[in-house]
Amino acid sequence: MKSKALSIVLSLSMVAAALTGCSVSTDTGETSTPAQDEAKDTGTDSGATDTGTGTDSTDTSTASADEEEITWVFWDDLEASTDQMTQLYAETVKRFNEADNGYHVNVITTNLEEYDSKVNALIAAGDTPDLLICNPGPNADVYVDAGVVQPLNQYLDADTEWKDSFAGGMFDRVTYDGDIYGIPTNFAAACCFYNTEMFEAAGISEVPSDMEGFLDACAKLKEAGYTPLTCSASTAWCLSMIAGYCMNREGVDTEALNAGTAHWTDENCVKGVEDLVAISKFFQDTYLGDSNDDATAHFYNEEAAILIQGSWCIAQMNGNSTTIEDKCGVFSFPSVDGSIGDMIVKTDNVLMSATTEHPEACVAFLKMLTDETAQKATAEKAGKIPVTKVEVDTSKAPKQFGYVSDLLANLTGTIGFYNESLVSVEAGDTFDNNMVSIVMGDETIEEGLQNIEDFYKENAWK
Repeated sequence: MKSKALSIVLSLSMVAAALTGCSVSTDTGETSTPAQDEAKDTGTDSGATDTGTGTDSTDTSTASADEEEITWVFWDDLEASTDQMTQLYAETVKRFNEADNGYHVNVITTNLEEYDSKVNALIAAGDTPDLLICNPGPNADVYVDAGVVQPLNQYLDADTEWKDSFAGGMFDRVTYDGDIYGIPTNFAAACCFYNTEMFEAAGISEVPSDMEGFLDACAKLKEAGYTPLTCSASTAWCLSMIAGYCMNREGVDTEALNAGTAHWTDENCVKGVEDLVAISKFFQDTYLGDSNDDATAHFYNEEAAILIQGSWCIAQMNGNSTTIEDKCGVFSFPSVDGSIGDMIVKTDNVLMSATTEHPEACVAFLKMLTDETAQKATAEKAGKIPVTKVEVDTSKAPKQFGYVSDLLANLTGTIGFYNESLVSVEAGDTFDNNMVSIVMGDETIEEGLQNIEDFYKENAWK
C-alpha cells in the first residue's frame, strides 16, 4: 500500500532544497533578443561544458574472477548515445569498474521505448537485474507491489552521511508506507524551450504567459515562415505531457479523478483537451511519425521554434548542437490567466532487486551515482538538477540550467507527469492513446474523454 508521502504532487520543499547551494542566473532567456553572452569555451565538440570528467570512452571491461558482478538495466546506449546525461552515467560506470572495490557493474542497455518490456521480460525469465532505473508513480508501483524490489532504508540508515546528503523531499515519490524503494539520481522539469532568434525575427518581444498569448506567438511564428512547435505523437507521452499541462491549467485535479470525485467528462477536462487541439495545429507536419528524438532534433537543428519537453533534453540538444545553447531561452508552460502555474517535475530513480545476491555492491554503485563527482557533473555538464546538496558552479553549467533553475525558484506548485500520476500504468496508457487519437482526428474530444471515463469505471472506481 502506498504511503501518503507518495503524493502525485511533489513538494515545493524538494525543489527549494535541490536549488540550495546553486548560484543561479537571473536571466531566463526571456528577452526580445537572442542571448548576447559570449559563448563559453567548452573544450568539446558537442557544445557542452567540460567538467573535467571526460566523455571519450565507455567502460567495456569484464569482471575479474575475484570481483562481485552486478547487473544494471538502463534505457539508453551508453556507448553510442550523444546525450550528455547518458555519457555521465557511462563515466560513472567506468569509474566504478576501475575503482579498487572488488565490484563490477555490467550494464544491460535498451532504448526508452522498449525499456519496460525488456525489464519485464528479464523478470519473467528469472533474470531480474540487480538494479534498474525507473520512473516514479505507477511504473515503480508495479515492482514494489509485486515484491520485485526491496526497501533501502537499512542501507541509508547505516550511512547517515549519504542519507543526509540528499535534498529534502527527494524520496517522497519512491516511499511506500515509510519504506524507501528508490535512490533518485537527478530530477528535471518540463518547460517550453524556444529559439530566441526566431522569436525576434517573428516580432515577439515577450514570451507568452497565458494561453491566448501562446497561440498568438505560434501564429506569428508561422506567419514569419517558421514551424512554431515540434512534438512527437508516435512517442505518446510527449504529446500527453502537453495535454497534462493543459488539463492542469484548466483546473483538472488528478487526485479527484483517481478517487472518482471528479470525472473525465467534466467541463474542465473538455476545455483542457480543447487547448491541446488548438496547440496541435502548430505542430510540425511530420509529428505523427516523428519519435521523441526526431522532435527534439527539429528544435536543436533550428527547424522549429518551440520544444515543450523535460529539461533532460538540455543534455541531448547541447550534445548534438554546438550553437543551440546560445539561442535557447526557457519559459514556463502558459496558464489560462497569465499567473504562474504548476510545473511538471520528476526524478530518475534506481531500484534494487529483492533477490540480489550482492546488495553491498549495489549500494556501492548507488553511492557513486549520487556522489559529489556525479552530482556536480549532472548540473554542470548535463544541465539537470542534482538530487543532493552539492555545490554547483553555474558558470560551468549549460545556460539552460540557469534558466530552468530560475523558473523553479519562482514556481508556486509542482505536479507529476500525467501518465505517471493516474491510478495505474494502464490508465496512463489509456490517457496517452486517447489524447493522440483526438489530436489525429480519429475521435472527437467527447469520445476520447468518454473512453477514459469508461476505463476508470471498469478498472478504478470500484
